[in-house]
Amino acid sequence: MVSSYADAGVDVEAGERAVDLMRARVQATMRPEVVGDLGGFAGLFDASALSRFRRPLLATATDGVGTKIAIARAMDIHDTIGIDLVA
Repeated sequence: MVSSYADAGVDVEAGERAVDLMRARVQATMRPEVVGDLGGFAGLFDASALSRFRRPLLATATDGVGTKIAIARAMDIHDTIGIDLVA
């Protein structure tokens, strides 16, 4: 059993550095409806324009994308990766 992210080959600090490197460009694309900050597990989007709900939020996340990319590379089929990102 793997006892830590590092034991599994995950470099958390490298991930944090990557977020820091892309922060300015990502923030330039943010709309006023974006709730929260960059780097969390999921994103929230204030969907109050959907007036029949009191305060609807759209939560988004991309978890496990690395495995999907590894499989796509092994199969040399890349045109379906995006489907799983928004499904």
